[in-house]
Amino acid sequence: MELVGFLGVTMLWVKAAHVIFVIFLMAGLFMMPRFFVYHHQCAVGSDEDRVWIEREDRLRKIILNPSIILVWILGLMLAFNGDYWREGWFHAKFLLVLLLSGYHGWLIGYFKKLKRGLRPLTEKQLRMLNEVPGVAAAAIVILVVVRPF
Repeated sequence: MELVGFLGVTMLWVKAAHVIFVIFLMAGLFMMPRFFVYHHQCAVGSDEDRVWIEREDRLRKIILNPSIILVWILGLMLAFNGDYWREGWFHAKFLLVLLLSGYHGWLIGYFKKLKRGLRPLTEKQLRMLNEVPGVAAAAIVILVVVRPF
């Protein structure tokens, strides 16, 4: 198999790393809203509240933030290597990745609100928001594998 582009034979390693960090990112995007649901169930300022803040902060620092940075770096390397910028499927995927990145930012903002003792959403709303990454991931996989347009 001939590999082209500036990545050459390393392209498959970059692709593998990209998929690995996408899995880590998606795990974090699924976990954080679920953490928020459980966090909502404890009293503001309680010991349990502080424990949930610590858990959410560790998830943010150890999984979410490093993963999203690596997903973007590796994904852009692959996009430039494959010159996908003129492909319709790639435009749709890129839009969904931008939206998921915005969702990541929203999660971090909501974490900061919880840390300040604010609870602007209901548990039901948080459970509904927990579906966002799953729907986006399904659409992205279809776009990348099937390349429908």
